Amino acid sequence: MSVFASLVEHLADLLRPLFGVSAAAAAIVLFTAFVRLLVHPLSRAAARGQKARAALQPRIAELRRKHGRDPEKLQRAVLELHAREKVSPLSGCLPSLLQLPAFFLLYHLFSSETIGGRANELLGHRLFEAPLGGRWADALGDGGVFGGPGLVYVGLFAVVTVVAWFGYRLSRRMMAVNSVTAGEGEQVPGLGAVTKVMPFMSFFTLVTVAVMPLAAALYMVTSTTWSVVERAVLYR
Repeated sequence: MSVFASLVEHLADLLRPLFGVSAAAAAIVLFTAFVRLLVHPLSRAAARGQKARAALQPRIAELRRKHGRDPEKLQRAVLELHAREKVSPLSGCLPSLLQLPAFFLLYHLFSSETIGGRANELLGHRLFEAPLGGRWADALGDGGVFGGPGLVYVGLFAVVTVVAWFGYRLSRRMMAVNSVTAGEGEQVPGLGAVTKVMPFMSFFTLVTVAVMPLAAALYMVTSTTWSVVERAVLYR
């Protein structure tokens, strides 16, 4: 924690001539971009997997005609087909899962009063007038919705809403074009819940902005925006 806090402080010092009081917030955005670049190869692999699953649909339809009266046998046959073709139904989840350690590190960094036995100086950094360690409830208590900190959150909510709407439309289009079902009412095992929730995942960032420290919320806003743009490019 102390090593990461020192890195954020040094990066903020480097960015201060450009971003002033919001230098630490800019450092978080750059850190998020760095993490997303690290997992980008997995995102590309997930895109290839999505296209490979779409290419399997004629063969899955054939299995459905063959085993339509035996759902368990159909599921086993579909799983065997994916294994034989080296296509994972859940490969698209890996980029999100691998980001969790970075997110939780940032969350704890801006939630702790002390780091390494000393006061956490990062809590004094701000995004314009909103403390990076504060939450929306704190902003509402410090001037209300249209106070300085409140307006920062209004701006973030607006950005997230626009990004989430585009992400929702993109996910719905991807699911319609590249269906990963194994037949009517019979989805690829383990994928049903994912396909139902996927179009709404971008809207989850609204909750993050509202209840988590601003630094963690900024990470989520940046990562969600990256995800939507990345999917639009990779799945075009």
